[in-house]
Amino acid sequence: KGAVRLQDLYAAYGDRVQFLVIYIREAHPTDGWAIPVPGRKKLADPKTIEERRAAARQCESTVLHGIPTLVDEMDDAVNTAYAAWPDRLYLIGLEGKVVYAGGIGPFGFKPAELKTAMDKYLACWAKVEE
Repeated sequence: KGAVRLQDLYAAYGDRVQFLVIYIREAHPTDGWAIPVPGRKKLADPKTIEERRAAARQCESTVLHGIPTLVDEMDDAVNTAYAAWPDRLYLIGLEGKVVYAGGIGPFGFKPAELKTAMDKYLACWAKVEE
């Protein structure tokens, strides 16, 4: 059995859970903490929202997970609110509260944990609807 991938979760749960990727700051900009990422063009930290959107499009096409991607504004409001840099997984419940907050990536980026949280949450809602 292989590792759980985000795109697998999207395929399995996308009809019951809304998935979104929020592109925040560039994790490894050439003008910052630069680390080569295989298969990815080297990018400077975007200075405008247009540059950030272009970087998000590139990331979306490189990763090919099919999950809709939104872009955090230049004030980094989403990144700040969710302590999301460099990457992080969250499950937000229907009532708008955080149900699952994954660890800080890359080591805390664990789709298998998100799967467990989604299974528990969906099971609870199934009981409520009965």
